[in-house]
Amino acid sequence: MKKQFQGERRPIHSRNTDFAMRISKWLTAKGVRPNQVSLLSMVFSLLAALCMVYSSYVEGLSHFVLLMVAAIFILLRLLCNLFDGMIAIEGGQAGKSGEIYNDLPDRPSDVMILLGAGYAASVISCAITLGWLAAILAVMTAYVRLLGSVAGTKQYYTGPMAKQHRMTVMIVACLLSAILGRPYYTAWIFVVALGLITLGSLVTIFLRLKYILTDLVGID
Repeated sequence: MKKQFQGERRPIHSRNTDFAMRISKWLTAKGVRPNQVSLLSMVFSLLAALCMVYSSYVEGLSHFVLLMVAAIFILLRLLCNLFDGMIAIEGGQAGKSGEIYNDLPDRPSDVMILLGAGYAASVISCAITLGWLAAILAVMTAYVRLLGSVAGTKQYYTGPMAKQHRMTVMIVACLLSAILGRPYYTAWIFVVALGLITLGSLVTIFLRLKYILTDLVGID
């Protein structure tokens, strides 16, 4: 019988920091539910995408502010991904539906942010296509991870373009674009960022499949 690895958690070093534990305890004390935090991550992702898209229509201070706010929203999305699990596990609020709420919102969140970057860079002909490709591959990295779990192996959260890596690239792209301050520069920065995410996601998918198939050979 194949061994199942359920309920595994993404390794996040910041989970053990004093800051994270204090915020998690405060949210738990306020009655915040982990599923609410998971759903909130999609709201932040949508807002980040809208900020990126609208930044391509303005210049100057508005351009700067929109991209800085987009970076903040992406960071807040990552913080939601951190605190939903901490409230659930450390806060003792884990439920049977937690696995669904923990994982499912990440898929539209990735898609919205990566497509937002693609459409924000639409002055470059390949940008929208690249945004869609990056979004599809981001979903595929998660699909492969979960497919391994269903097949009987552990869940591999390895990179080089796991979720936190993809979002870090996008945060850096937003900040750099804000500093340079011109929509045309922003477009090229987003194209480069999407290209890195696309290539990195392909490598991530390959490595995860390699680890999963190696494990399955051992199980069989």
